[in-house]
Amino acid sequence: MTDLSKYRNIGIFAHVDAGKTTTTERILKLTGKIHKIGEVHDGESTMDFMEQEAERGITIQSAATTAFWKDHRFNIIDTPGHVDFTIEVYRSLKVLDGGIGVFCGSGGVEPQSETNWRYANESEVARIIFVNKLDRMGADFYKVVKQVKEVLGANSLVMVLPIGVEEKFKGCVDLLTRKAWIWDNEKDTTQYRIDEPPADMADMIEEYREQLIETALEQDDDLMEKYLEGEEPSIEDIKRCIRKGTIALDFFPTYCGSAFKDKGVQMILDAAVDYLPDPTQVTPQPEVDLEGNETGEFAIVDADKPLRALAFKIMDDRFGALTFVRVYSGKLNKGDTILNTFTGKTERIGRMVEMHADERIEIEGAQAGDIVAIVGMKNVQTGHTLCDVKNPATLEPMVFPDPVISISISPDDKGASEKLGIALGKMIKEDPSFRVETDEDSGETILKGMGELHLDIKVDILRRTHGISATVGKPQVAYRETITKRVEDSYTHKKQSGGSGQYGKIDYIVEPGEPGSGFTFESTVTGGNVPREFWPAVEKGFEKMKDKGVLAGFPCLDFKVTLTDGAFHAVDSSAIAFEIAAMAAYRQTMPKAGAQLMEPIMKVDVYTPEDHVGDVIGDLNRRRGMIKSQEPSATGVRIKAECPLSEMFGYIGTLRTMTSGRGQFSMEFLHYVPCPKNVSDAVIKENQDREAAKNK
Repeated sequence: MTDLSKYRNIGIFAHVDAGKTTTTERILKLTGKIHKIGEVHDGESTMDFMEQEAERGITIQSAATTAFWKDHRFNIIDTPGHVDFTIEVYRSLKVLDGGIGVFCGSGGVEPQSETNWRYANESEVARIIFVNKLDRMGADFYKVVKQVKEVLGANSLVMVLPIGVEEKFKGCVDLLTRKAWIWDNEKDTTQYRIDEPPADMADMIEEYREQLIETALEQDDDLMEKYLEGEEPSIEDIKRCIRKGTIALDFFPTYCGSAFKDKGVQMILDAAVDYLPDPTQVTPQPEVDLEGNETGEFAIVDADKPLRALAFKIMDDRFGALTFVRVYSGKLNKGDTILNTFTGKTERIGRMVEMHADERIEIEGAQAGDIVAIVGMKNVQTGHTLCDVKNPATLEPMVFPDPVISISISPDDKGASEKLGIALGKMIKEDPSFRVETDEDSGETILKGMGELHLDIKVDILRRTHGISATVGKPQVAYRETITKRVEDSYTHKKQSGGSGQYGKIDYIVEPGEPGSGFTFESTVTGGNVPREFWPAVEKGFEKMKDKGVLAGFPCLDFKVTLTDGAFHAVDSSAIAFEIAAMAAYRQTMPKAGAQLMEPIMKVDVYTPEDHVGDVIGDLNRRRGMIKSQEPSATGVRIKAECPLSEMFGYIGTLRTMTSGRGQFSMEFLHYVPCPKNVSDAVIKENQDREAAKNK
């Protein structure tokens, strides 16, 4: 039985250029995992190398890697850089127990850091802060600490003070022990010495140390009382209080250094051991039944409980498909049969590996608290729960909203189409909010996603990772159609061409359904005018046609068809005759039923500094937006609004211009509402022009 108190499941998240990759790399180097990553790193990293790495996470091969430091096992998880519309970020945060937030010493708290920080707050992840790049021009540790408080509204607990700044930065003073850690061996930066701090820092050290102790002891009334009476607490007691406050998110221990020069990273590893929670100290995951209702049970981190594991990332590399899994409770062994509650299918566990930087180590089993990769699972996607066949449960109801925006894509050369199909197949597995369809009329490949940036990223992955150059069409909104009137109608299908013919007559009512009801069908025929065996054929005929609306060819929502009467012929009637009758009846009746175009409305959440609130609201109003609320926060103002998707194209560019790059927004689908007439007319005309062009 492994001692779970020695486990740390941590993620490193940061603004794209704050040094997430370098920090991770140094952690792996210090823990003896690697001597170098890639081919570029012999201490001569260049900015472009970092940016490419930062765009893809830690290393290009691994999404979770294991390292050891002072008898503790670290599972380091790659938190995605793009936090815009993907489900991935939430998934990664779900499997983390703690995190390291990296901020640039000169750039400070940048907009992307704000977004990352907010997601981590929502997922209640305990964090320590690392102010990186203190050897850079313009670096200022105290300015960044102040920004963390003002911009993020977070209480940073300063644990170390820097010795020197910019090119003179050479070490840190540990406030608890009042000792200086000096890195002065430029040839081997993993070596450091512990010395007395510079005499001119004495007053500052005492001032910050007092703040540190007072903040920490707020976690323990007895110790605080003794301290106020003049009794100095032991370092063990202070550390215990810091750990308690960190796990409760009351404050965030703050360190500094230069990951590129290997300075200060050892202190971060010690802090992760001392202050970040182990898997048993985190709020357990709630379980739900197969219908998605909470059962009141929790996946408690315990190897003796039934198996509960979450697949949080799927990756394809040269070894095949890898499914990264966090085991919450129970054990997972090679050869076990497990149940995927999303698909209802069982799968057998073949090979299991642990990622150590860029090599894999085959393992026989894993248990609660572990993060491992399973090779070659067939039907598992991001967010699926794997569990014990005899004790099924789901860790979290999976709700993947339907895509609301689509673009067409066609490869630039014929040879690339097969390559494109394979690449898209892999990408669908990795991201459940991304869909691909083929347009039957034009044969074009249509990519569907949750927003403009979501699809931009996908096209970028196709180009860079899979080497496919393709032409991308302009974004299309997924409109829908519905009807507004009740119509009673009749249709007769007759065809005689020698031999047995086709005959089917149906009388029916078409009427609007409840919002969200989709297509419903019922039959009230009595007396056998339409024999019971033909009813499914009538339903099938309408069902087939509902995806092609009569106004602009968009799927038709929320209508009900009732079959009331009809007639049949003893010889000429067949299921196919009634199906054809229903399809023609749809075309005949829908235009009479007050067909109407519906547009997707998005829930838009905008963060803006206070000075730009007026501009942002004015712009949203121009986009037919409805402002729902404004909430001031430590980081500015959060504006919640509802806007039609068709008006939101290019919004990120406008928002950044208006807010000098500090604005952030997220957008998710809310519901469909009827289109205003001018919008509806324009969409219908555009559709007619497109059809005319196809038929030329």
